[in-house]
Amino acid sequence: MDPLNTTQFGMPESEAAAEARRLIDDWAARPVRHHPTSFRDDTEPPAFGTTPPVRQEDRRIVPAWAAGIAVASIGVGAGITGIGCGAWLVLQGLASVTLNGVLMVTLPFAGMAMVATAIGGAISKARAAVTKNLFEGPVTHHTEIHNNSTTRGAFFARTRNEIR
Repeated sequence: MDPLNTTQFGMPESEAAAEARRLIDDWAARPVRHHPTSFRDDTEPPAFGTTPPVRQEDRRIVPAWAAGIAVASIGVGAGITGIGCGAWLVLQGLASVTLNGVLMVTLPFAGMAMVATAIGGAISKARAAVTKNLFEGPVTHHTEIHNNSTTRGAFFARTRNEIR
């Protein structure tokens, strides 16, 4: 469909072209409106003034308990990482264990155990030689038992014994 050659009745082509030219010229004559997207205040702020400070409300995005949990989880994560690194070092050391290495590590402990055993044996023999108990006279042993037993309840019974 050709818009310039229509079979409909309306404005002649010369009047339509003149009206279109008039509308375009009218639109072009209007000033262009610019909408600012930002504003900058270039005035210098005063060094001091008489106005008291304005209280600004504390509007935190994260509640205090959530921040505390976050800090605690960071600490736990760092601690676990340290434990994991320590375990890795120990396991790397255990992976390269030889018989000579095990003997060299346990030799001081075995030596200390032998010294402790020898000192303990010497002290035991020294104490056993000095102790001598002599008891003279009759020995009596007197025991009295008084038992009071009470049971309460049917299904979940509880028995109480008093021995004096």
